[in-house]
Amino acid sequence: MPSSIVYAGENRSMSIHNLEPWLRGPKHLPNPVAAHLRRGSDHIREDSAKALAPLTASQIWATPHGVASAGFHAKHLAGSTRRLTAYLAGRQLDEAELAASRGESDGTESAAELIRAIQEAFDDYEALVLALPEALFGEIREIGRKRIPATAVSIAIHIVEHGQRHVGQLISAAKLSTAMNAE
Repeated sequence: MPSSIVYAGENRSMSIHNLEPWLRGPKHLPNPVAAHLRRGSDHIREDSAKALAPLTASQIWATPHGVASAGFHAKHLAGSTRRLTAYLAGRQLDEAELAASRGESDGTESAAELIRAIQEAFDDYEALVLALPEALFGEIREIGRKRIPATAVSIAIHIVEHGQRHVGQLISAAKLSTAMNAE
């Protein structure tokens, strides 16, 4: 994969790293679904780190106008990814995992700690997705205490969809908090 793209008939080039992950070319993985899920994971990692990195602790945990804090969205993103990954792996949550979900709305974590938590959660997710044979995509997994059935690939896709939703909210909360502190 070249590190830059030269546009046909034009005198401009763009670094491949300036493109969103899904536009950076194919990942050479066993199947295109796993490759796309990996690109979605890359996008979540990059966007959340970019939004969180410049924030102070007070900006991370601020709730201007009553909106959920950037910290909540980051902490929930990491925690929900871990919980959903457990279901994808075919296991139910233990009491410690259930208790952790109740502590996502507040915290004192720094940007670096939240970024690391997101990175680690998506490391585990990616390892599981990349190890999941395509033949098992349709295998049933059970979600939550009610053990709602879902296919493995549905859970894998939902993790990235859910992650993107919270990254968008994280970015909005970060911008609002930064703007409120600038006034």
